[in-house]
Amino acid sequence: MESQANGVELRALFGGRLRQNEPLARHTSFRIGGPADYWVEVESPDEIRCVQEWARDQGIPLYILGGGTNVLVSDLGVRGCVVRLGRSFAFLEWKPNGGCTHVRAGAALPLKKLVREAVDRNLTGLEFAEGIPGTVGGGLLMNAGAFGGELADVLVAVEVVSPAGAFERLPREQLRFGYRYFDLPCGTVVTSAEFVLLPGSPAAIRARCEEAKAKRERHQPRGFPNAGSIFKNPPGQFAGRLLEAAGLKGYRVGGAMFSTQHANFIVNLGGARAADVRALMLEAQRRVREQFGVELEPEVRLVGEWRE
Repeated sequence: MESQANGVELRALFGGRLRQNEPLARHTSFRIGGPADYWVEVESPDEIRCVQEWARDQGIPLYILGGGTNVLVSDLGVRGCVVRLGRSFAFLEWKPNGGCTHVRAGAALPLKKLVREAVDRNLTGLEFAEGIPGTVGGGLLMNAGAFGGELADVLVAVEVVSPAGAFERLPREQLRFGYRYFDLPCGTVVTSAEFVLLPGSPAAIRARCEEAKAKRERHQPRGFPNAGSIFKNPPGQFAGRLLEAAGLKGYRVGGAMFSTQHANFIVNLGGARAADVRALMLEAQRRVREQFGVELEPEVRLVGEWRE
């Protein structure tokens, strides 16, 4: 594919997949967010390279949006171009490898679908991810995990398009992960991930998934848009317990409120603005710092243009 493309050529290439002033509230689980200057859906590594080069030529930044489940987009929106991986990046490939099975999953594949198909094949290693929303790529970028497991534990390699447009396969031993953290160079686009899973007892695998599902249903709010956990758990503590002890359950600013079911969730009661959510986060950090001497670190990612 010819990668030299000005704005007119880019529109000719992508057609309706390239839009201007696209409201990002349509694309986030919070149902919050202003417009992106440009929005484009890509279907191949070549198309990613094309958009990367166009953005460099225009002098504008790129932001990759997955399932939109762990982000808070500013009311002012996003300057530059927001890229979403299309359906061609939502694939699954299974390959037996000795006594285990390797699965290659496209970055746009819903993480729930990967877990469900692994369970159907009686493969163990992903039960902790039962019910985690979002995509495989988004899950990797935050090293999604729960109940003692995380994606880095079963990762073999990732495939990426580098900021320079090179397609690369990066083995696990070259990658650095932490708690809800993946050290990936800015501008790198994850296109797929390979995981290793082991055969297991069908009954035990399903029991672990049911246990994870039940825990989520007991503790996580339902019925209102949200972005998942707002803050990371501090070492040796739980953010939700600190927030509840600080009196934040049910605390509200505008259309946003700390959930009465679990204090580490902020819900959109209807018409909430990003500024409402941000105000709640700042108030929570202040109270927990002053009352307990703990600095809460956001787990949700703030995206776009913000006014302090």
